[in-house]
Amino acid sequence: MVQINLPKNSEIKKGNYYKDKTGSKNIRKVNIYRWDPTNGENPRIDTYEVDMDNCSSKVLDLLNKIKNEIDPSLAYRRSCSHGVCGSCAMNMDGKNGLACTKSHAEIKGEINIYPLPHLKVLKDLIGDLSTLYKQYQHVEPWLKTSKKLDNTEHNQSRDDRSKLDGLYECIMCACCSTSCPSYWWNGDKYLGPAVLLQAYRWIMDSRDEDRKERLKKVADELKLYRCHTIMNCTNACPKGLNPAKAIASIKKMLATS
Repeated sequence: MVQINLPKNSEIKKGNYYKDKTGSKNIRKVNIYRWDPTNGENPRIDTYEVDMDNCSSKVLDLLNKIKNEIDPSLAYRRSCSHGVCGSCAMNMDGKNGLACTKSHAEIKGEINIYPLPHLKVLKDLIGDLSTLYKQYQHVEPWLKTSKKLDNTEHNQSRDDRSKLDGLYECIMCACCSTSCPSYWWNGDKYLGPAVLLQAYRWIMDSRDEDRKERLKKVADELKLYRCHTIMNCTNACPKGLNPAKAIASIKKMLATS
């Protein structure tokens, strides 16, 4: 008989309950994943009653209110608060997104907040992005050219520049990659939607002189072809980009080259 043992700390427990102390009649319950690697305890879900009359509109505002007024031990990433840096990427109401652009009014009932799926959790809502950054480095996301610029611009036509629209806007928040089942299963080998979108951005740059080598770098059964066009990545992207289309374009270029 086969026995399957769950990994240590895999079972999520019921955590602390923080009742509202303001007396407000406009209260919402917020359930947040908590885990501290230093205490050896299992992950837990803490529940907070939050006074919504004195809270701004975004999920990040909600988290800031909890941290500042209720529980200062809560850990999460944040920086720009304008959907530019990608720091506050997390799973809200079952979907990946940016806490600074997600309105809590869009969420019906209790608000459930978890770290991005698949990533190793460092603490609470903070996921480990080191593998993603190593994969990003693998595609060499910088301009390769033998042209000496001598402090002048490296120009390109308007048409060539327009080919980068829908690519350069990626903020590497990892919402797309961590929503992809193929990346969950093969995250150590499959480059994932975010990195492949970035690879395609440099493949399509008319100023770059290393297209063949760039294509060769990703032309691998696992690095590229683990994509099965599930489209979770496109659905999850908070910037409205289409990583699945970029990946399909790379496959087409390899098939026709």
